[in-house]
Amino acid sequence: MPVHRIGVIGGDGIGPEVIAEGLKVLRATGVDFETVDYDLGGMRYLRDGTILPDDVLDEWRGLDALYLGAVGTPEVPPGIIERGLLLRMRFELDLYINQRPFVYAGPPVTVGGGGAVDGSAEIDFIVIRENTEGTYAGEGGFLRKNTAHEIATQGSVNTRHGVERCIRYAFELAAARPAKHLTMVHKTNVLTFSGDLWDRTFAEVGAEFPGVDTAYNHVDAACIYFVQDPGRYDVVVTDNLFGDILTDLGGAVSGGIGFASSANINPNGVSMFEPVHGSAPDIAGRNLANPTAAVLSGALLLDHLGETDAADRVLKACAATAHLTGSTTELGDAIADQL
Repeated sequence: MPVHRIGVIGGDGIGPEVIAEGLKVLRATGVDFETVDYDLGGMRYLRDGTILPDDVLDEWRGLDALYLGAVGTPEVPPGIIERGLLLRMRFELDLYINQRPFVYAGPPVTVGGGGAVDGSAEIDFIVIRENTEGTYAGEGGFLRKNTAHEIATQGSVNTRHGVERCIRYAFELAAARPAKHLTMVHKTNVLTFSGDLWDRTFAEVGAEFPGVDTAYNHVDAACIYFVQDPGRYDVVVTDNLFGDILTDLGGAVSGGIGFASSANINPNGVSMFEPVHGSAPDIAGRNLANPTAAVLSGALLLDHLGETDAADRVLKACAATAHLTGSTTELGDAIADQL
């Protein structure tokens, strides 16, 4: 059996704590792997100004996967670590698919003090977010900055190549699932240029998948449906910005952000797996963070490496312990014990 080489970036705040529990669970599966640790994130930047060296990127290309806890600390101005580490990682490694599963079966979930999810609250859908283009590509700038007549522009970069490969991935995923349904989410009535490209590409690629039923939602309508009727969704495909927003909402309606996992995938190269809850510096070092999102991200990592049986066992272990409360290490032990 192969020995998988996994790069581990614990990062900042609760990142190292939840990743430690994730690695505990991965080891409990019996899958053979070795880790290569990387000290990167906000605290590293504060020490010596390092964000993401070129030689580290080159090393990552030779690994089988990357496992990231969380990065960012209040002492570092916003944007430095996000763009210099996270976005650079996505662009340089071409992690063009962001895949986030949402699974929940239980009582209705109250979102933000408002109404609850209707019906039986059965949720089982996946959001595929284009991960390297859109408004995060960095197109834009300032004119007359810091004056009364300042102008700031932020463009959205959408290429046929980037849109098509994302949509095709989503169709292939939907075709392999029982419901065989794919919804595209955009804002085609207002974003008439990028929306037109997404709409035409969706229709053209969809013609190659006659067994997949399709639908379209404006993003504002999708926000409503995510809360009121999430059971209508199977696979959702959307652009970078809308996907960023919708997936956090998906986490809220499917048990909380502590259960939200993600995969940043290059189907032909090294991919990165991370919980999406952030570094939560206010509870760092207090053994309070829920490690389940990190563990579920580890399951996505296993599945990507072809360890599908181990991945399924981790998913079942997380489902069996989802009702438990406890410290970070106690929950990690409980999940590992299920294995």
